[in-house]
Amino acid sequence: MSRIPVQTLETASEQARPTLERLTRRTGRLLNVHAEMATAPVVLAAYAGISDALAKQSSFDARTREAIALAVGAQDGCDYCQAAHTPTAIKSGLSEAETIAIRREDVPFDPKLAALLAVVREAAANVGEVSDATWSAALQAGWSEVELSEAFAHLAVNLLTTSTTTPAPTSTCPPLRSSRRDRPNTVRPDVVVFDVGETLASLDAVQTRLAEVGLPTAINKMSGADRRCRP
Repeated sequence: MSRIPVQTLETASEQARPTLERLTRRTGRLLNVHAEMATAPVVLAAYAGISDALAKQSSFDARTREAIALAVGAQDGCDYCQAAHTPTAIKSGLSEAETIAIRREDVPFDPKLAALLAVVREAAANVGEVSDATWSAALQAGWSEVELSEAFAHLAVNLLTTSTTTPAPTSTCPPLRSSRRDRPNTVRPDVVVFDVGETLASLDAVQTRLAEVGLPTAINKMSGADRRCRP
């Protein structure tokens, strides 16, 4: 059961509602992670502020930003984060196989990107600490000190998401879409992405299928109160 209440546009406080409405317009629907952040308006404001700054001023392209999100989610074991960012990573230009490789810390297809991801992974694992060897390798790969400094802002916004979803197991709602409609896209032994439509009946069917093949997913963590996909 989620420890943090999931707000709606109606139940959110007056302080949180404008930010929640803006994020909902941006994404096209109210995401559960934003709805949980809205319980504490300052958390939602912090997330939105960093996200807005990165959207307006980031020197990284969408492909790099999504790769960072996948790497941080994998490092922190955030099922929600990995499931949510896999489709957007593919949309940004990464292949399905590349998203899997990033989660596995195996990025031979792009050595420069691999060096950057090594920095953010190490920082995520060690409370911001990055060894001289990892930092130097990233500089030698072609990243500037400015870009490496910026990577910590991307790390921060992703860690805020993982910090929200850890105490409050968050459902990936609406269901995420995969290019393979007839079987789960296994990206880690415990995380899958399905194309299941947007009805609770479909979610029940997915849960049944997951149980058959022995693969748990973030969807399985939803309590009855949390199973709310919003249009």
